[in-house]
Amino acid sequence: MEKSLARYIWSNTRLQQLWILTVVAVSMIPYFLSFDLPKQIVNGPIQGSGFEGQGATQTFMRLVYTLPVIGEVEFFKGVQLDRLQMLMGLSLVFLALVVLNGLFKFYINTYKGRLGERMLRRIRFELIDRVLRFPPSHFKRVKSAEIATMIKDEVEPMGGFTGDAFVSPALLGGQALTALAFIIIQNFWLGMIAAAIVGVQAVVIPRMRKRLLELGRQRQLTARELSGRVGEIVDGIGTIHGNDTSNFERADIATRLGLIFSIRYDLYQWKFLVKFLNNFLAQVTPFLFYAIGGYLALQGRLDIGQLVAVISAYKDLPGPLKELIDWDQMRQDVQVKYQQVYEQFNVEPLIDGKIQEISAAAMGALSAPLVITNLTVSDDSGARLVDHVSVEIKPNETVAVVGPNSSGAEAFAEALGRLVWPDSGRVTIDGKDLLDLPESITGRRISYASADTYFFHGTLRDNLLYGLKHAPLREPQYDGKEALEAKWHAEEAVKAGNSTMDINSDWVDYQAAGATGPDDILTAIRPVLDAVLISQDILDLALRSTVNTSVHVVLADHIVDLRSALRQRMQETELGNIVVPFDFDAFNPQATVGENLLFGSMKRPMMNNRRLAAHPYFQALFRETGLSNDLYAMGLEIAENAVELFHDLPPDHPFFQQLTFMTADDIPTYQALLQKLQSRRFDDATPDERSAIIRLSFAYIEPRHRFGLLTDELMEKIVNARKQFHENIPEDLAAVIERYDPERFISSASLMDNVLFGRIAYQQADASDRIRAIMGDLFDKLDLFDDVLSIGLEFDVGSGGKRLTMVQRQKLNLARALLKRSDYFVFNRPMSALDQRVQDHITRNIVEGLHKEGERPAIIWVLSNAKLAEMFDRILLFDRGALAEAGNFPELSEQNGMFKELLS
Repeated sequence: MEKSLARYIWSNTRLQQLWILTVVAVSMIPYFLSFDLPKQIVNGPIQGSGFEGQGATQTFMRLVYTLPVIGEVEFFKGVQLDRLQMLMGLSLVFLALVVLNGLFKFYINTYKGRLGERMLRRIRFELIDRVLRFPPSHFKRVKSAEIATMIKDEVEPMGGFTGDAFVSPALLGGQALTALAFIIIQNFWLGMIAAAIVGVQAVVIPRMRKRLLELGRQRQLTARELSGRVGEIVDGIGTIHGNDTSNFERADIATRLGLIFSIRYDLYQWKFLVKFLNNFLAQVTPFLFYAIGGYLALQGRLDIGQLVAVISAYKDLPGPLKELIDWDQMRQDVQVKYQQVYEQFNVEPLIDGKIQEISAAAMGALSAPLVITNLTVSDDSGARLVDHVSVEIKPNETVAVVGPNSSGAEAFAEALGRLVWPDSGRVTIDGKDLLDLPESITGRRISYASADTYFFHGTLRDNLLYGLKHAPLREPQYDGKEALEAKWHAEEAVKAGNSTMDINSDWVDYQAAGATGPDDILTAIRPVLDAVLISQDILDLALRSTVNTSVHVVLADHIVDLRSALRQRMQETELGNIVVPFDFDAFNPQATVGENLLFGSMKRPMMNNRRLAAHPYFQALFRETGLSNDLYAMGLEIAENAVELFHDLPPDHPFFQQLTFMTADDIPTYQALLQKLQSRRFDDATPDERSAIIRLSFAYIEPRHRFGLLTDELMEKIVNARKQFHENIPEDLAAVIERYDPERFISSASLMDNVLFGRIAYQQADASDRIRAIMGDLFDKLDLFDDVLSIGLEFDVGSGGKRLTMVQRQKLNLARALLKRSDYFVFNRPMSALDQRVQDHITRNIVEGLHKEGERPAIIWVLSNAKLAEMFDRILLFDRGALAEAGNFPELSEQNGMFKELLS
């Protein structure tokens, strides 16, 4: 990295800086003329100088220049104007100069802003580029929040300074010198006074601001450390809660905030002291001008026009001077910030940029063996993790790596996956060092997976296909306005030194996964998901998701067939009456009272329970049908029963799992509410109290809660109210509520609800799991499984994949590695969160699945269960960083060595 910010800016914007400096130089001409014009207006047409006689005129706008060799040349003779006409003419010229100076400022500031934003974009891109090229060991010593804060916030002022780096001193200095020179021309002594004040401001103020710079640096460092500490709290929130250290963290944060407060308070004191002194000096000068200039005018040594011109010129002097001093402070400030960025990002050795060069071409298979020669790997403390290991792994060989924890097996696998760099020794393929090979080869032909997983915010599909996004293979098709915008963005990217690759291109290498394109990628994905036993999880995610009917048209069209097929399949088994279907003319006892009343699905977020309850039509219906009193009385009974049964139980008691309408925290609230509503009359309760009570009845299900509150009369009343609700439903409600229809897909309901079109009876313990299994078979038979799988793959995994369980993340991580169909697979204890039985099952699936149909990629697997080594061609046993034993399973299992101990 360039160590000096000024040199960095000049080297990247030299031509633009020269152009804008030229514009600044030209702008000084009308700027100077605007100072002299007020004197001409006052002395000429206003005071009458040159218009002494009756009808006297003067020449206006005569343009005469004396050129070398040629002599005097008259370009324009001018026009003769009387006193009033001259006043109007000079005033219009003054207005024109004001407009011209404003246009110059507008152009210069706009150009500076664009230049600064390009530089900000450039430096951010370069810093992130360097992060992508940091050596793996460096990431163990830095906090991600601090790096992100530096790139996002701390380089922000550098972009603004870029436009000002050379232009501001030229523009502001030129304006200040022009104004000062004009004052000196008018009167030497007034000019000297202005120059003296300017000198004091230029010397004293910057010296005082050194303290401000130091305080600003301290503020930046403490703020960055606070950001890193907050990031640690977020990442370690489980550890904090598990160890009751939240108050320790509060104390730490309070101390840091106190330090920041003291720094900022000191900063404010110095800042306003400097500002006070600067303003004082700026105001002293006009006093001297009025006093001394007025005295000279009274003495006749200075005319009124000159005094007005001097005061007018000085009015424009403090502004540029103050901004020039501010520029100098900003220069020093951003240089300090840049120095910090330089120290943080100037990491050696960086990964060579050529290793990460993009390549859209298909990579040939790695047919040479993987040769590990005298490999030594150490941790940050210098302890040897792998100690002089040499071994050769053939392209079609399966190798089990075993050993106790900290045996060196994990570090050995990390070296093969390029996650750690060797201290000595080499890992080579076909004589080429693994670290020197382009990532376009190692990232495609070598797959690595461990127990440490990370998923980017996005869908399951995005993360699953992430290992196939190496280069933009198909450019997006833009037309019209989009094409022009894309072209403009590409041109700006070039000017800012950014990559011109379009993120909207199709980056997925479908052929590498064994597909021809996006239409058949699921045929390649599904076997991989089956192998790692995650297909059922994704199916469950799909069943709980809503379906975009404009995308999944086939599935929506077959929903009626699915419903009938499910009913028929259940009739053929003992699950015949396990699902109670929705019937518009009947009350569904397995559904909540609210679901029975609504008989439809709300389109969220446009409509929810609270908004529906507040709707005038819904409230009027409640009053007309008398359901308000009925459901209020029912809610009181529910509250009394719940409080009586559960008020003595601890909050974590499993009985609370049955209370869908109330949590353990709600018990005291409803206990107090019941005491207040002793009269039990509907009219005595406030609207909020009625809502709290009626809400309980809405979530009530008789077969589940068994309070015996739903009479035949009340159920009939709810059904009649339902009919009345849908019969006269206003347009605004009809647009956000989809009525259940046995012949139609309900887009706002989940896929599970659409297929069931009813509710599962609560009496059956494992009914939900059994129905899911039946649905999976039906999706397969009707060729809809890929559509359903696609819905599940649209699930948003959240930040870092945290919406998935650890088991699901590790399975998905394995699936992502398998999908690349590499030549070498390195698995480093990738399933630590799974129980041993499932690990064994998945291991067998992967080894057998990869070695079928004539394909035999090399597999290097660090096993948690040594017994699984039986299915591998060769075994490498590590102990204390050294390769202790090597051979096949029959050989090592018969020897009385360490491997035999691991088997027992």
